[in-house]
Amino acid sequence: MTFTWGVATSAYQIEGAAAEDGRTPSIWDTFARTVVGETGDVACDHYHRMPDDVQLIKSLGVDAYRFSVSWTRVQPGGRGPANPAGLAFYDRLVDELLAAGIEPWLTLYHWDLPQELEDAGGWPHRDTAYRFADFSMLVFDRLQDRVRNWTTVNEPWCAAYLGYEHGVHAPGRRDFGAAVAATHHLLLGHGLVARQINTPDNTVSIALNIGTSTPASDDPVDVAAAWRADGNVARIFLDPLRHGRYPADVVEDLAARGHALPVRDGDLEIISAPIDLLGVNFYFGQDFAGTDLDGNTTDALGRPVVREVVPDAPQTALGWPITPDRFTTLLLRLHNDYGFPLAVTENGAVYDDHPDSAGFVADAERTAYLKAHIDAVFAARAQGADVRGYFAWSLMDNFEWAEGYAKRFGLVHVDYETQTRTPKQSALWFRDRVRAG
Repeated sequence: MTFTWGVATSAYQIEGAAAEDGRTPSIWDTFARTVVGETGDVACDHYHRMPDDVQLIKSLGVDAYRFSVSWTRVQPGGRGPANPAGLAFYDRLVDELLAAGIEPWLTLYHWDLPQELEDAGGWPHRDTAYRFADFSMLVFDRLQDRVRNWTTVNEPWCAAYLGYEHGVHAPGRRDFGAAVAATHHLLLGHGLVARQINTPDNTVSIALNIGTSTPASDDPVDVAAAWRADGNVARIFLDPLRHGRYPADVVEDLAARGHALPVRDGDLEIISAPIDLLGVNFYFGQDFAGTDLDGNTTDALGRPVVREVVPDAPQTALGWPITPDRFTTLLLRLHNDYGFPLAVTENGAVYDDHPDSAGFVADAERTAYLKAHIDAVFAARAQGADVRGYFAWSLMDNFEWAEGYAKRFGLVHVDYETQTRTPKQSALWFRDRVRAG
């Protein structure tokens, strides 16, 4: 089985040109302006520098480039016909990639919901799933002759829970019930699209952010807490995708909180439409305890405690633990328990590294992170996991969502004042690792 090496980005994080050629605001334009204080209005100016960026990708020797499509660039307002200028940009991008010998891996939704659709209810509103399907077919109809790899939705957990429960991502709402409804409708939107675009010529996937939920000890209350955490982050997506049902324990937990997934007849059949690949976005594993800091096993409302405990491991500059061994564990679990062919669609790290006087970034820590996690992928493959690719996050420094421009994931350094791109030590190492196969 051929192994695909790639790098990844998303539209709002790099494109800029936020108000050009008919593009209208998404929820991230609004949230960035009102909450973050920095915006993707210019970002990496990829919209204007795309041909040079494709050559930059080519210089890394990768097989593929994973990018997303800006919904409001293609379909301003989230309804109606396609915007010709918006589609034309992705036409040019795909053609540039193919001319450079790079396979396009296209993601249809990477969090940039049109603001008008959020105003009409957003992902908690069922109609948004159908609007997403309409938009997706505009893109598919235009690019299907050249694009073979299609990802429907990127990280639905983040879109639902960071956006609608915790309020730390767009649209910034704090409503658990809205997050539960959004979860189902994001999956429904995925299924509506997957069953339309899955042809013998295409590879169709969804990309989930999945860590590992490990008990903080062998105590049964910690074991139960870790299983409950796994249900809320992983199984709530994996089970309907593979088995056409939500996990019974998750449904019971939701009911205990006074909520239910808004499932209608036929929904789970749509959601479990066959896919060719599961995209895995991995950054770190987590530990969980079933007691609070005072030793209580239930909270003030009588619900079981699920408390995250940071693993005893080195951390990145985002405070995320570095746990490559758990990456192997996760990939094997997904292979053995769910049977999906897998691709690592995101993996990378933030470090507070800086360019030297010549503009070069000697990011030894990021290089070590990538090496350890790529080694973990190949350890899983050696043990039988069907992992077919690895995409480093991210090609270049960019607008890092709620962190603005302060945190950098890129293999390539971006000077935001001059838009100069400079490959870091990690990029050169990754190039050599790709060459080694």
